[in-house]
Amino acid sequence: MATAQGQVVSNRVVTIPNALSFLRLLLVPVFAVLIVQRQDGWALLVLAVSGASDYLDGHLARRWNQVTRLGQVLDPFADRLYILTTLLGLGYRGLVPWWLVVVLVARDLTMVATLPVLARLGHSALPVHFLGKAGTFCLLYAFPLLLLGQVSTTLALPAGALGWAFALWGTGLYWWAGILYVQQVAQLWRAERR
Repeated sequence: MATAQGQVVSNRVVTIPNALSFLRLLLVPVFAVLIVQRQDGWALLVLAVSGASDYLDGHLARRWNQVTRLGQVLDPFADRLYILTTLLGLGYRGLVPWWLVVVLVARDLTMVATLPVLARLGHSALPVHFLGKAGTFCLLYAFPLLLLGQVSTTLALPAGALGWAFALWGTGLYWWAGILYVQQVAQLWRAERR
């Protein structure tokens, strides 16, 4: 199997990009504890390390020709887990409204609901759409910025404004990509029934 860029996707498990994705997953509970305990500086550091490793694992996978099926699952799973954990932590702390948590979780639940249909059609997942990547990018920048507003009184206003801009754009793009994804699943379903 090959990616859209023509790279071969392997079944390898032990690669540096996969190790970075796994490390990111291990940091999720660390981040959760830090944000609940209001250790915002440390939580922000964990988010920064996670964001850097998210970029690095994809870059290295493509550069070193180490794109793997496992990596294609681990990377977006880690992204979703960070988004969910951050949302719940910020919601618990009252830093984001619960409606935002519900809207973003509902989108991910919508995507999960398509998995049985895809499995029945013989697909494990569909290629990630650019809008989905852009939405995830916005959300992964929004939450650290909102948290930065709690750490620094000097940066509270600009970090908060930028954080909310990224959060709202990210939410819109996230749902737009989700709708396109559901449409793709529906097209596959109709093609199969024909």
